[in-house]
Amino acid sequence: MTLRSRILILVSALVVLVGVAAASVLHASARADRRDEARPGGPRITAGRVTLTGGARRVVFRNMAWGPHRDELVSAPAADPSGPRTASGVKCLRFYAASGTGVCLRAVHGPVQDTYRAVILDARLKERARYDVPGIPSRARVSPSGRFAAWTAFVGGDSYAGIAFSTRAAIVDTRTGRLTPTLEAYRIVKDGRPYQAADVNFWGVTFAADDRTFYATMATRGSTYLVRGDLSARTLTTVHPNVECPSLSPDGTRIAYKKRVKGAPKDAPWHLYVLTLSTGHETPLAEPRSVDDQLVWQDNHTLTYALPGDYGADLYTVPANGTGAAHRVTTAAVSPAYVD
Repeated sequence: MTLRSRILILVSALVVLVGVAAASVLHASARADRRDEARPGGPRITAGRVTLTGGARRVVFRNMAWGPHRDELVSAPAADPSGPRTASGVKCLRFYAASGTGVCLRAVHGPVQDTYRAVILDARLKERARYDVPGIPSRARVSPSGRFAAWTAFVGGDSYAGIAFSTRAAIVDTRTGRLTPTLEAYRIVKDGRPYQAADVNFWGVTFAADDRTFYATMATRGSTYLVRGDLSARTLTTVHPNVECPSLSPDGTRIAYKKRVKGAPKDAPWHLYVLTLSTGHETPLAEPRSVDDQLVWQDNHTLTYALPGDYGADLYTVPANGTGAAHRVTTAAVSPAYVD
């Protein structure tokens, strides 16, 4: 093969690669443009005022429907989540709120890669404070009083389904601004004894009403545990095995969570349960599918969570006592919080 032939082949290959790259960019751009166009049959969404206090009980969540309000926080009547939505203009990847305080985990788009931020919001969704988040956001919670906020991010991997991931769970006092960037700074008590290990991971914080107690998941040496945290003593104490993404009931007596079950597929390993804290009794819930979410208590009797849907995720409810059946309550929605 002559030098000229080699050069022609190289130039031809470069032309093909440039063409493929350009086509990929155009396809991605066209898909992004389509996401800004509302789809027929989707939820009715109008821009308006969204607040975290006052008025009738509502549910606020991240809108996943394609159109100009995609990824914005929207509100809908709690009694009719599939009804008309009011869009706030505030975009979040993950969200939660309580007592007029919200936490919004969002992406900050950069020229090379995205970074992430936790933003504390007031009752009118105005920014009060911001904190850097070290990875992809996955969980968010606010204490019942609104004083404390927590978030979890992946700093290695991007899914809870496998074992090759690392998380960072942070808690901030929204009144003082004091930030605990990782629960790894807390002292661990496992099975009644002090515990240290290089592989500990924490995620899925949920708060009690006393502004001192919280619960979370701890993973170490291939197992997960429900841990009870003490904000004053800065301790974490194991409570129950095989608990992930806990959510404390409004009355403080039960934990809703996802549990790994034997025989389930590796990419869908969980079943939903409720743990009675006083007895350790586990109640399986009437949701047959694997759920990868931190459940939200609508009240003391009903749980809300997300499952994959046509636009990313849909919201479902299920009774907390193990009876009944799961029901889809709205489409194109994730990260709900009930406010009034």
